[in-house]
Amino acid sequence: MIDWLRKEMIEPEIELNGSTLPIVLKRHARARRLTLRMAPDGSAVQITLPQWARSREAIAFAHARHDWLAAQHAKLPERRAPEPGGTIAIRGQQVRIEWAEDAPRRPLRRGDAVLLGGPREALERRLARWLEREALTLFEADALHYCAAAELEPVPVALSRAQRRWGSCSDRKRIRLNWRLIQAPDFVRRSVVAHEVTHLVHFDHSPAFHAMLGEIYEGDIKRADRWLKEHGRGLYAAFG
Repeated sequence: MIDWLRKEMIEPEIELNGSTLPIVLKRHARARRLTLRMAPDGSAVQITLPQWARSREAIAFAHARHDWLAAQHAKLPERRAPEPGGTIAIRGQQVRIEWAEDAPRRPLRRGDAVLLGGPREALERRLARWLEREALTLFEADALHYCAAAELEPVPVALSRAQRRWGSCSDRKRIRLNWRLIQAPDFVRRSVVAHEVTHLVHFDHSPAFHAMLGEIYEGDIKRADRWLKEHGRGLYAAFG
């Protein structure tokens, strides 16, 4: 038996570009084949597999695609944890982080800077929580706007911390939106909200869906989709 396969039956991990990453298996009742991908933040290799598939076969599949995974891993943006004097993206703009231990702990946006205090080691967590609150406020306003444009009753909005999906509308009664979109330009964030509101009516990507989306979204949807394709992974670089 191949040595790496013998080892990976016990330890599901893989080395990519000098880093050892876990191989995370997720079984899905509707999966018909193995689906392999990198986590957006580069923290793991993820495999979705059918209920009947064997774990060791899935792990072997990941190793067989080592070169492809290494290439995907190399494309990931470098992790840039927020730190005093650095910047974070808010609505497509780089904002400077100004920190002082004796300043108020709750972040405060002031022009092109965000001010905050408290323990240095908790700075990233406080900024992330603040951005989540800011994101929810924007999402709720966006959803209200697009529901009105679609002549729908407003629906509740919740935040998502999904690793791949920017939004979801699983039950047609509420929508969930990835909080990291607060970092993207407004036209990108709003395109995702408009997309999910359209799913309240058309739970597919049929011509009727695209026609309605084109009616309620004021921008160029192809431009927004292109931005996410090119820069979406970068939204995972600042916060772990």
